[in-house]
Amino acid sequence: MSSAFLEHVNVTVSDPEATAKRLDDWFGWKIRWKGASLGGGTTYHIGNDTSYIAAYRPADAPQRSNAVSYHTHGGLNHVAVVVEDIDATEQRIKAGGYKTHNHGDYEPGRRFYFDDDDGIEFEVVSYAD
Repeated sequence: MSSAFLEHVNVTVSDPEATAKRLDDWFGWKIRWKGASLGGGTTYHIGNDTSYIAAYRPADAPQRSNAVSYHTHGGLNHVAVVVEDIDATEQRIKAGGYKTHNHGDYEPGRRFYFDDDDGIEFEVVSYAD
């Protein structure tokens, strides 16, 4: 058995501080680190004790792409987050004005998706009974 685990993903966003706030609101994640980074940009590490999302903004405003990531070689298709209470999490996301979609119940859990302000798709999953 492997002892490897996913520590973080790094995504380019328009406003790392706003992304950190949303991730705290949705998932209760906290800022682990923030500061200057690659090319004069800014990065926030938002997560828990074992994993996080690195929200990076370059010095110049990032360009928004209309490309569908599922059709882009190397594209980030979505970020999946496991939660205990999927209904409460969905209510927090909806309260922020986000539309959820593609709900599914499957063995062994439930899921739904939504897009954040930067067009990053999140999958929210619960394996709780």
